[in-house]
Amino acid sequence: MPAHGAADVLTSPEVISLWVQALLTFAILSFLIKDNPFYKFAEHVFVGISAGYGIIVVWHEAVLPILLYRIFPQLGGDPTVRPDYWVIIPGILGLLMVSRFIPKYGWLSRWPIAFVVGVTAGSSIPVVVQANILEQMHGTIRPLLYHRPLVLTHAPGALDLSAGAAFAVFNALVLVLGVICVLSYFYFSQEHKRLLGASSRLGVWFLMIAFGASFGNTVMARISLLIGRVQFLFYDWWPAVVEGVRHLVTK
Repeated sequence: MPAHGAADVLTSPEVISLWVQALLTFAILSFLIKDNPFYKFAEHVFVGISAGYGIIVVWHEAVLPILLYRIFPQLGGDPTVRPDYWVIIPGILGLLMVSRFIPKYGWLSRWPIAFVVGVTAGSSIPVVVQANILEQMHGTIRPLLYHRPLVLTHAPGALDLSAGAAFAVFNALVLVLGVICVLSYFYFSQEHKRLLGASSRLGVWFLMIAFGASFGNTVMARISLLIGRVQFLFYDWWPAVVEGVRHLVTK
C-alpha cells in the first residue's frame, strides 16, 4: 500500500483493494443507521476471513512444527532428529475438540475443553493475584513520606520536599483514603450511619470513578479503531477516487 496521498502511483490490484476496503468500511458503518443486509454481509466476511486466517496460522505455527514434524521428522527436512511421540497426547486432545461438529460424539470435546480451562485457570490465577491483589496491596502500604536518598547518607531521616515527591504523597493519600472508603462500603456488620455512612458513600464515588475510567478506556479503544478507518477513507481511498475521476476527465 503506498503512502498517504500517493494515489497517482496505484496499480489496478491496489485500486481494487482500496474499493473493497472502503465498501466494507461503509457497510460496517451503516449499522449506525440500523441493522441491514450490507452490515450482515460485511460481518460474515470478517468472521469467515478471521476464522480462515486463524486456521492457517494454527496449521503453520502449531500443527506442523509442534505435532507432525516431531512425530515424523523427515517431513520437516531433518531425518536425523529422533521422533517425539509424547506430542501424540495433545494431538489426540486437539482432534477430540473437532468432535464438537459431530452431534453423536460431541461429548468427547468436553475432555480437551476441561483440560484447556484447567490449564488456563491455573496459569492465570498467579498473574491475576499479582496484578490485581498484591500490586494493589503494595500501593496501599507504600510509605506516605519519601526520604531523600542522596541526603540520607549525610542527614538520615531527611525528607524529599520536591514537587514530584509532594505529588506522590498526594497520590498515596488518595489511594489510602479510597481503599478505606471502598472497604467500608462492603462492611455490612454495622449499619451505615454517621462516620461509616459517610465513608461508604465516599466509597461509592471512588467505585464509580474507577468503573468510569475502565469504561472510558474501553470507549477510547473503540474510538481508536474508528479513527483508523476514517483516516483510511480520507487519506487512502478518497485521494484515489479524486485521482481516478481526474484521469477519466483528462483522458
